[in-house]
Amino acid sequence: MEGYLTDSEVTDCTSWKGALKASRTKESLLRTNWKNRIGAVGQLHYELGKVLCDIHSSDGVVLAGYTSGDVRLWDTRASDHATSSLKSTRVITDVGSNLQVSFVQINPCLAVAAYEDGTVDVWSLLIGREPIHHYQHNQKIQALALCPETAAIATASSFQIKVECPDERGYWRSTCNFQTQKLVNFLHLVQDTGGCPVAIAAAEEIVYLLKAEETEKILHSAYGQPVTCLDVSLTQAAFGVKSYGWFANNGNKIHVYNLQTAQSITTLGNSTGDFTCIGLKDSPPHLLVTGNRDRRVRVYDLRCSRSLCSLYAHHLGVSAVRMDDWKVVSGGEEGLTCVWDQRMGTKLWEMHARHPVRYVWFNSHSLITANIPDDKNPRGASIMDDDLTAHRRHRGTINVYNFSMDQTSVESILPICRSSYSEMTGYNYNIGLAVPYDNV
Repeated sequence: MEGYLTDSEVTDCTSWKGALKASRTKESLLRTNWKNRIGAVGQLHYELGKVLCDIHSSDGVVLAGYTSGDVRLWDTRASDHATSSLKSTRVITDVGSNLQVSFVQINPCLAVAAYEDGTVDVWSLLIGREPIHHYQHNQKIQALALCPETAAIATASSFQIKVECPDERGYWRSTCNFQTQKLVNFLHLVQDTGGCPVAIAAAEEIVYLLKAEETEKILHSAYGQPVTCLDVSLTQAAFGVKSYGWFANNGNKIHVYNLQTAQSITTLGNSTGDFTCIGLKDSPPHLLVTGNRDRRVRVYDLRCSRSLCSLYAHHLGVSAVRMDDWKVVSGGEEGLTCVWDQRMGTKLWEMHARHPVRYVWFNSHSLITANIPDDKNPRGASIMDDDLTAHRRHRGTINVYNFSMDQTSVESILPICRSSYSEMTGYNYNIGLAVPYDNV
């Protein structure tokens, strides 16, 4: 199985042993680079956007929205991080109006942005930079969801959830509208086995399962216990529940439900702090990673309903988490991004920026993180009132790490600083001095 190449023919490889050896060597090199933080680090900047509001990515393509109303697209898979702007359908009539972007979402074929005034723009990543669809809510949008598999969009405004998708002829239409009892805090959209989009929404303490042409289902509802985080896979939904009042002795918990049967699978945790973030969709099978206000990152096994490891991570609370089969990447309110060895329970390295880490995404060879400011309209952000930019300390940052780059090809590293050892221990920060065996 390790030598199986999905994108190659048998005739492409002279020997299956050679293909297996090359694959194992590449995987080992990537893991070594991850552990020792070897590779290229860059940032995605857009000064005219002022302050960063939201970010999302799909397979290395990054979508970001700013307080200026601009929506920016980067392809981090290209060596030069190719960038472009997406044009909006908004017609600005009032110079003093609030134009900032509230939410952005992207999948392999679509990009979506929601603005402060309730406007929603949809772009196709295949046919240019003009919007292909546009609709309007009367009030501010509280949540936005884009189906990862298909062209379906869900938005929540006031007590209404609207789902829109194109028909067989390509014309966009509203497939369903739902009314909730309370304001929606979290919203996700997945595709069921029949091909129809299913919305999972959390409105304070109520978790809804919403499907077109069917009555709404309530997955979970406990008075006085609001939902603090939510993540959804194709078959399961996991969310954190805050404990209040007489229930405080039981602690805060994670509930996992089956989306097909709408039945509870398991209940995890018993923490004194609120669960602030959760990773289910992108985690390995039967595993779940959570971040908590008690400063800890926990990995749970759904089969035995217990914690496999607990990592003391961020002194102001955890704000973003993601994991794969051997590592965990976490972000904190204090601005730290930490990479952990999940099996050893040890921290490999960390990076710090000014603002809280609100987004973490990675694959085998790259890592994308975003530090998004809480204050979107800081005082003294620009030198003059008519200045089109904001000061660097107020903007927020998008960081891109590439671990597949060969360290010896980096021109900025002098040959004298490259060690001849095949394996290095500890941090080297791209400097591998190990006297007296350096190449001088």
